[in-house]
Amino acid sequence: MFRRLFSIGATLVVCALVSIPRGQAAPDPGAFVGELGNQGIQALSSGVPPQQRIARFRDLFQSDFDVTGIGRFAIGRYWQAYTPAQQQEFLGLFKEYTAVAYADRLKEYGGAQFSVTGVQNNGDETVVTSQVIRPNGQPAQIDWHLIDDNGTYKVTDVYVDRVSMKITQRDEFAKVIQNNGGRPDALLAVMRQKLREGQQTPVR
Repeated sequence: MFRRLFSIGATLVVCALVSIPRGQAAPDPGAFVGELGNQGIQALSSGVPPQQRIARFRDLFQSDFDVTGIGRFAIGRYWQAYTPAQQQEFLGLFKEYTAVAYADRLKEYGGAQFSVTGVQNNGDETVVTSQVIRPNGQPAQIDWHLIDDNGTYKVTDVYVDRVSMKITQRDEFAKVIQNNGGRPDALLAVMRQKLREGQQTPVR
């Protein structure tokens, strides 16, 4: 269930990523997410070449998401076990792996209906709730967690039907490490191998 929800959430995140022009901030969190969702779903279709989708996601994930924060959360306590060089390698692999792993899943959301349903403060974050209705599919509730980063918004997490994407990713990464003798460097090796193979499935 977590893997399915993470796949759905990651797909919607990637759909959102391609839409907003760089350097153009939305006037408020609801408008920011609304533009991301609506334009992203319209822009991503089966006619977009896979490598183009990967390139868009790679660039915009770096631009509009808190890559370092999400990556460090996903690796959890193992972050401290990495050398500084391994930490930087992990963040680079994390960005690239996310782009490759989920770009191919975008086309199934072509023609979906996206709408923002609410905005609320949650401590230092702003949570924007939304709903996506796919053709011939069940609606999904998507909650976007945003921070104000010097006047621009950064996405820190996305909840799909109340399941956190970054918590799910952290659980998967921890399982890879545990299945490889508890060695944090094993995750780096698995991610490098996945990227060499061009596989677009979650790490195991």
